[in-house]
Amino acid sequence: MSMVLANGLSVHVERIAPPEPASGARRTAPTAVLIHGLAMDTLASWYLTLANPLAAAGLDVVMYDLRGHGHTERPAEGYALDDFVDDLAALLAALDITGPVHLIGNSFGGTIAFGYAARHPERVAAIVAVEAVPPITAWRERMPRWLSNAGAYLPDPTLAGIDGRDGRRARTVREVITATSLLRDVPASAIPAQERIAAIGCPVLCVYGGEATVGELAPDVRRLLPQARIVTVPGQRHTVLVDQPDCVRDIVLPWLLQSGGLSSDHHLLACIDQ
Repeated sequence: MSMVLANGLSVHVERIAPPEPASGARRTAPTAVLIHGLAMDTLASWYLTLANPLAAAGLDVVMYDLRGHGHTERPAEGYALDDFVDDLAALLAALDITGPVHLIGNSFGGTIAFGYAARHPERVAAIVAVEAVPPITAWRERMPRWLSNAGAYLPDPTLAGIDGRDGRRARTVREVITATSLLRDVPASAIPAQERIAAIGCPVLCVYGGEATVGELAPDVRRLLPQARIVTVPGQRHTVLVDQPDCVRDIVLPWLLQSGGLSSDHHLLACIDQ
Protein backbone atom coordinates (compact mmCIF):
# COMPACT_ATOMS: atom_id res chain seq x y z
CA MET A 1 0.00 0.00 0.00
CA SER A 2 1.37 3.42 -0.97
CA MET A 3 0.52 6.63 0.89
CA VAL A 4 1.12 10.04 -0.71
CA LEU A 5 0.79 13.46 0.89
CA ALA A 6 -1.51 15.59 -1.29
CA ASN A 7 -3.45 18.73 -0.40
CA GLY A 8 -2.53 18.20 3.24
CA LEU A 9 -3.99 14.67 3.35
CA SER A 10 -2.41 11.24 3.49
CA VAL A 11 -3.86 9.65 0.32
CA HIS A 12 -3.89 5.94 -0.45
CA VAL A 13 -2.66 5.37 -4.01
CA GLU A 14 -2.21 2.20 -6.03
CA ARG A 15 -0.60 1.97 -9.45
CA ILE A 16 -0.48 -0.68 -12.19
CA ALA A 17 2.17 -0.26 -14.86
CA PRO A 18 1.58 -1.41 -18.44
CA PRO A 19 3.56 -4.41 -19.72
CA GLU A 20 6.93 -3.75 -21.27
CA PRO A 21 6.83 -3.77 -25.09
CA ALA A 22 8.07 -6.97 -26.71
CA SER A 23 10.77 -5.00 -28.51
CA GLY A 24 12.24 -3.89 -25.20
CA ALA A 25 12.18 -0.27 -26.35
CA ARG A 26 11.41 2.17 -23.55
CA ARG A 27 8.33 4.32 -23.89
CA THR A 28 6.31 6.77 -21.86
CA ALA A 29 2.89 5.31 -21.29
CA PRO A 30 -0.19 7.55 -21.14
CA THR A 31 -1.71 7.80 -17.67
CA ALA A 32 -5.25 6.81 -16.70
CA VAL A 33 -6.51 8.08 -13.34
CA LEU A 34 -9.41 6.04 -11.95
CA ILE A 35 -11.73 7.90 -9.57
CA HIS A 36 -14.31 6.00 -7.52
CA GLY A 37 -17.70 7.11 -6.20
CA LEU A 38 -18.95 8.34 -2.85
CA ALA A 39 -19.61 6.60 0.46
CA MET A 40 -20.00 2.97 -0.63
CA ASP A 41 -16.99 2.90 -2.94
CA THR A 42 -13.18 2.74 -2.75
CA LEU A 43 -10.38 2.20 -5.25
CA ALA A 44 -10.84 -1.55 -4.72
CA SER A 45 -13.79 -1.54 -7.13
CA TRP A 46 -11.40 -0.72 -9.98
CA TYR A 47 -9.29 -3.83 -9.37
CA LEU A 48 -12.30 -6.02 -10.19
CA THR A 49 -13.38 -4.02 -13.24
CA LEU A 50 -11.18 -1.81 -15.44
CA ALA A 51 -7.77 -1.39 -13.80
CA ASN A 52 -6.01 -4.46 -15.20
CA PRO A 53 -7.58 -4.30 -18.70
CA LEU A 54 -6.52 -0.65 -18.98
CA ALA A 55 -2.98 -1.47 -17.94
CA ALA A 56 -2.88 -4.37 -20.42
CA ALA A 57 -3.98 -1.93 -23.13
CA GLY A 58 -0.87 0.18 -22.46
CA LEU A 59 -1.94 2.70 -19.83
CA ASP A 60 -0.14 3.60 -16.63
CA VAL A 61 -3.08 3.15 -14.23
CA VAL A 62 -3.37 5.27 -11.10
CA MET A 63 -6.10 4.62 -8.51
CA TYR A 64 -6.65 6.43 -5.23
CA ASP A 65 -9.09 6.50 -2.33
CA LEU A 66 -11.00 9.76 -2.11
CA ARG A 67 -10.74 11.80 1.08
CA GLY A 68 -12.68 10.09 3.85
CA HIS A 69 -12.77 6.77 1.99
CA GLY A 70 -10.77 3.57 2.17
CA HIS A 71 -7.30 4.09 3.60
CA THR A 72 -7.13 7.82 2.81
CA GLU A 73 -7.25 10.25 5.72
CA ARG A 74 -10.75 11.22 6.89
CA PRO A 75 -11.04 14.89 7.90
CA ALA A 76 -14.30 15.88 9.57
CA GLU A 77 -14.91 18.78 7.16
CA GLY A 78 -14.18 19.63 3.54
CA TYR A 79 -16.26 17.47 1.22
CA ALA A 80 -17.42 19.92 -1.43
CA LEU A 81 -16.68 19.16 -5.07
CA ASP A 82 -13.88 21.75 -5.14
CA ASP A 83 -12.14 19.91 -2.29
CA PHE A 84 -12.10 16.69 -4.30
CA VAL A 85 -10.87 18.51 -7.42
CA ASP A 86 -8.12 20.17 -5.34
CA ASP A 87 -7.12 16.71 -4.06
CA LEU A 88 -6.84 15.35 -7.61
CA ALA A 89 -4.73 18.30 -8.76
CA ALA A 90 -2.43 17.96 -5.74
CA LEU A 91 -2.12 14.20 -6.20
CA LEU A 92 -1.04 14.56 -9.84
CA ALA A 93 1.57 17.09 -8.75
CA ALA A 94 2.79 14.83 -5.93
CA LEU A 95 3.14 11.93 -8.36
CA ASP A 96 4.94 14.19 -10.87
CA ILE A 97 2.36 13.46 -13.57
CA THR A 98 2.59 16.43 -15.90
CA GLY A 99 1.16 15.30 -19.23
CA PRO A 100 -2.51 15.11 -20.20
CA VAL A 101 -4.27 12.25 -18.40
CA HIS A 102 -7.24 10.03 -19.16
CA LEU A 103 -9.74 10.54 -16.34
CA ILE A 104 -12.08 7.60 -15.73
CA GLY A 105 -14.68 8.15 -13.04
CA ASN A 106 -17.54 6.16 -11.61
CA SER A 107 -20.56 8.04 -10.21
CA PHE A 108 -19.27 11.06 -8.23
CA GLY A 109 -15.79 10.18 -9.50
CA GLY A 110 -16.95 11.11 -12.98
CA THR A 111 -18.22 14.46 -11.72
CA ILE A 112 -14.81 15.07 -10.16
CA ALA A 113 -13.26 14.33 -13.56
CA PHE A 114 -15.50 16.89 -15.25
CA GLY A 115 -14.79 19.42 -12.48
CA TYR A 116 -11.05 18.97 -12.93
CA ALA A 117 -11.33 19.27 -16.72
CA ALA A 118 -13.38 22.47 -16.40
CA ARG A 119 -10.56 23.94 -14.33
CA HIS A 120 -7.61 22.40 -16.23
CA PRO A 121 -8.80 21.54 -19.76
CA GLU A 122 -5.25 21.34 -21.09
CA ARG A 123 -4.42 18.57 -18.60
CA VAL A 124 -7.09 16.09 -19.75
CA ALA A 125 -6.73 13.81 -22.77
CA ALA A 126 -10.12 12.12 -22.43
CA ILE A 127 -12.93 11.57 -19.95
CA VAL A 128 -14.84 8.35 -19.32
CA ALA A 129 -17.80 8.89 -17.00
CA VAL A 130 -19.72 5.84 -15.81
CA GLU A 131 -23.08 6.79 -14.31
CA ALA A 132 -21.92 10.38 -13.96
CA VAL A 133 -22.62 13.85 -15.31
CA PRO A 134 -20.80 17.19 -15.16
CA PRO A 135 -21.35 19.42 -12.12
CA ILE A 136 -24.40 21.33 -13.30
CA THR A 137 -27.39 22.75 -11.46
CA ALA A 138 -29.55 19.69 -12.16
CA TRP A 139 -26.83 17.44 -10.73
CA ARG A 140 -26.60 19.49 -7.53
CA GLU A 141 -30.38 19.53 -7.14
CA ARG A 142 -30.55 15.73 -7.38
CA MET A 143 -27.62 14.95 -5.11
CA PRO A 144 -29.57 14.95 -1.80
CA ARG A 145 -32.00 12.36 -3.19
CA TRP A 146 -29.25 10.27 -4.75
CA LEU A 147 -27.25 10.24 -1.52
CA SER A 148 -30.35 9.39 0.47
CA ASN A 149 -31.20 6.54 -1.89
CA ALA A 150 -27.68 5.15 -1.60
CA GLY A 151 -27.94 5.02 2.17
CA ALA A 152 -31.30 3.30 1.99
CA TYR A 153 -29.75 0.28 0.28
CA LEU A 154 -27.33 -0.34 3.14
CA PRO A 155 -28.13 -2.98 5.75
CA ASP A 156 -28.17 -1.87 9.37
CA PRO A 157 -24.80 -3.10 10.72
CA THR A 158 -26.35 -3.58 14.18
CA LEU A 159 -28.86 -6.16 12.97
CA ALA A 160 -28.28 -9.80 13.80
CA GLY A 161 -26.90 -11.77 10.88
CA ILE A 162 -25.23 -8.76 9.22
CA ASP A 163 -21.57 -9.66 9.24
CA GLY A 164 -18.71 -10.39 6.90
CA ARG A 165 -18.20 -8.12 3.90
CA ASP A 166 -21.72 -6.65 3.97
CA GLY A 167 -21.43 -5.75 7.63
CA ARG A 168 -18.01 -4.15 7.21
CA ARG A 169 -19.21 -2.22 4.19
CA ALA A 170 -22.29 -0.95 6.00
CA ARG A 171 -20.28 0.12 9.04
CA THR A 172 -17.68 1.89 6.90
CA VAL A 173 -20.30 3.84 4.95
CA ARG A 174 -22.17 4.87 8.06
CA GLU A 175 -18.88 6.04 9.62
CA VAL A 176 -18.16 8.21 6.56
CA ILE A 177 -21.67 9.65 6.65
CA THR A 178 -21.85 10.28 10.41
CA ALA A 179 -18.26 11.36 11.06
CA THR A 180 -17.91 13.87 8.21
CA SER A 181 -19.73 16.76 6.59
CA LEU A 182 -20.08 14.84 3.30
CA LEU A 183 -23.89 14.75 3.21
CA ARG A 184 -24.00 18.50 3.82
CA ASP A 185 -21.08 19.59 1.66
CA VAL A 186 -21.62 17.70 -1.60
CA PRO A 187 -25.13 19.05 -2.35
CA ALA A 188 -23.96 22.56 -1.41
CA SER A 189 -20.97 22.42 -3.76
CA ALA A 190 -20.17 25.39 -5.94
CA ILE A 191 -20.45 24.45 -9.62
CA PRO A 192 -18.43 25.84 -12.53
CA ALA A 193 -20.00 28.23 -14.98
CA GLN A 194 -21.64 26.34 -17.84
CA GLU A 195 -19.27 28.06 -20.23
CA ARG A 196 -16.30 26.39 -18.53
CA ILE A 197 -17.90 22.95 -18.83
CA ALA A 198 -18.82 23.60 -22.46
CA ALA A 199 -15.19 24.58 -23.09
CA ILE A 200 -14.01 21.04 -22.28
CA GLY A 201 -12.75 19.97 -25.68
CA CYS A 202 -11.37 16.50 -25.04
CA PRO A 203 -13.20 13.32 -26.12
CA VAL A 204 -15.91 12.27 -23.65
CA LEU A 205 -17.62 8.91 -23.18
CA CYS A 206 -20.61 8.53 -20.84
CA VAL A 207 -21.96 5.10 -19.90
CA TYR A 208 -25.35 4.83 -18.17
CA GLY A 209 -27.45 2.01 -16.80
CA GLY A 210 -30.81 1.89 -18.54
CA GLU A 211 -32.68 1.55 -15.23
CA ALA A 212 -30.71 4.26 -13.42
CA THR A 213 -31.85 7.86 -12.95
CA VAL A 214 -28.51 9.54 -13.71
CA GLY A 215 -29.10 8.99 -17.42
CA GLU A 216 -32.04 11.39 -17.22
CA LEU A 217 -29.45 14.16 -17.45
CA ALA A 218 -27.96 12.83 -20.70
CA PRO A 219 -29.67 15.63 -22.72
CA ASP A 220 -27.77 18.18 -20.58
CA VAL A 221 -24.52 16.36 -21.36
CA ARG A 222 -25.29 16.42 -25.09
CA ARG A 223 -26.13 20.11 -24.97
CA LEU A 224 -22.96 21.13 -23.14
CA LEU A 225 -20.58 18.58 -24.69
CA PRO A 226 -21.75 17.74 -28.20
CA GLN A 227 -18.60 15.66 -28.78
CA ALA A 228 -19.66 13.22 -26.04
CA ARG A 229 -20.56 9.67 -26.97
CA ILE A 230 -23.37 8.35 -24.78
CA VAL A 231 -23.93 4.61 -24.34
CA THR A 232 -26.80 3.09 -22.37
CA VAL A 233 -26.66 -0.47 -21.02
CA PRO A 234 -30.25 -1.78 -20.97
CA GLY A 235 -31.60 -3.25 -17.75
CA GLN A 236 -28.73 -2.00 -15.59
CA ARG A 237 -28.81 0.19 -12.49
CA HIS A 238 -26.37 2.70 -11.03
CA THR A 239 -24.05 -0.20 -10.16
CA VAL A 240 -23.45 -1.10 -13.81
CA LEU A 241 -19.65 -0.91 -13.44
CA VAL A 242 -19.58 -3.60 -10.75
CA ASP A 243 -22.53 -5.63 -12.03
CA GLN A 244 -21.39 -5.74 -15.68
CA PRO A 245 -17.62 -5.13 -15.65
CA ASP A 246 -16.96 -7.06 -18.88
CA CYS A 247 -19.61 -5.12 -20.75
CA VAL A 248 -18.30 -1.77 -19.47
CA ARG A 249 -14.77 -2.84 -20.36
CA ASP A 250 -15.83 -3.73 -23.90
CA ILE A 251 -17.41 -0.30 -24.29
CA VAL A 252 -14.57 1.71 -22.77
CA LEU A 253 -11.45 0.09 -24.22
CA PRO A 254 -12.34 0.27 -27.93
CA TRP A 255 -13.47 3.86 -27.44
CA LEU A 256 -10.19 4.78 -25.77
CA LEU A 257 -8.20 3.03 -28.48
CA GLN A 258 -10.08 4.96 -31.15
CA SER A 259 -10.68 8.35 -29.53
CA GLY A 260 -7.85 8.51 -27.02
CA GLY A 261 -5.09 7.82 -29.51
CA LEU A 262 -3.89 4.66 -27.77
CA SER A 263 -2.24 1.77 -29.56
CA SER A 264 -2.81 -1.86 -28.63
CA ASP A 265 -2.79 -5.38 -30.01
CA HIS A 266 -6.10 -6.10 -28.32
CA HIS A 267 -9.14 -6.49 -30.56
CA LEU A 268 -12.25 -6.04 -28.46
CA LEU A 269 -15.82 -6.02 -29.70
CA ALA A 270 -18.10 -3.63 -27.85
CA CYS A 271 -21.22 -5.33 -26.53
CA ILE A 272 -23.23 -2.21 -27.27
CA ASP A 273 -22.80 0.28 -30.06
CA GLN A 274 -25.12 3.24 -29.97
